[in-house]
Amino acid sequence: MVTSEHSLKSVEFRRERQPAWRELEEILDLVDKKGLKALSEEQLYRLPTLYRGAVSSLSVARAISLDRALIGYLDNLAARAYVQVYGGRRGFIRVLGRFFSHYFPAEVWRQRLAVAVALGLIVLAAVAGYQATASDPDLYFAFVPEGLANGREPSSSRESLAEVLQSGPEEGASGLTQFSSYLFVHNAGIGLLCFPLGFAAGVPVALLLFSNGLMLGAFAQLYHSRELGVELWAWLLPHGITEFLAVALCGAAGLTLGMALVFPGRRRRLDALAAAGRRSAGVVAGTLPMFLVAGLIEGYFRQLVTDVGVRYAVAAVTAVLWIVYFGFRGRREAARAEAAGDPTQGFWDEGGDDGGESP
Repeated sequence: MVTSEHSLKSVEFRRERQPAWRELEEILDLVDKKGLKALSEEQLYRLPTLYRGAVSSLSVARAISLDRALIGYLDNLAARAYVQVYGGRRGFIRVLGRFFSHYFPAEVWRQRLAVAVALGLIVLAAVAGYQATASDPDLYFAFVPEGLANGREPSSSRESLAEVLQSGPEEGASGLTQFSSYLFVHNAGIGLLCFPLGFAAGVPVALLLFSNGLMLGAFAQLYHSRELGVELWAWLLPHGITEFLAVALCGAAGLTLGMALVFPGRRRRLDALAAAGRRSAGVVAGTLPMFLVAGLIEGYFRQLVTDVGVRYAVAAVTAVLWIVYFGFRGRREAARAEAAGDPTQGFWDEGGDDGGESP
């Protein structure tokens, strides 16, 4: 009687879930024959989801003591899928490649509203800082840290300010390198600090972004007042587009955390924070190479290339590259994830090297 009851349970259990198991088995058979490259993009997105479904079915089958044949089948199926989902991604280069080609641009696109708010705060503060220091030059010292000013202040002559912008590797290189290093550390520090401060409802994040914009506006006003605006932006934009975008992305990550805390929706507040934290951590991690690239441009390109036209050309190229990467590729990758049936799926939940359930 007990055996008959268990058989009935197994039949019902199998009938409800067998289509997903067969789909997973077909994908695994194809991988065994031709490798992962033979899978379509939809199949690649479906593989982790189907694997988790098989593991869940296996757990339930064991818990309610279904027949051994079914448990053995699911155990084998989950084990095969585990190798492909986790074992195939243990290569560091492969993980990085997937992160930067799929998850990072897609997640930035998903958080585009927060990115727009962060950029808006920086721009708004820059305008306010510009106008404030134009009215009262003494406010320059309130907006620009002493280490960043490095002798460049309202009393500086036009010649001394222009010398920094036009200096090559043998003309004021040490001072320029010092300034570049300070700017890199300063902006990277502000960017990375934005993420943990998001847990305070995002308010400190907005203040940090605004203070960074005030500094930029005060610095710009100083050079514009000496009729060096064209030279200044040629000096700032080649690295600044990447650097300030990275700051804005970190700010957006912090704001996303703050929004999850204040407006958790239908989920518990801790669950909403956990989900937002996983997604935003990936965005912050993706900005680290951006800060590095910006630092290299500051430390090398800007000293070796003093031609204003070339500097503007490099700035334009970096702007176009980021627009294509985040705007076009990010939108496409986000759409693909949504089409696969899991629009909020994050890199850390897709079978990356962070661990996961084993069969």
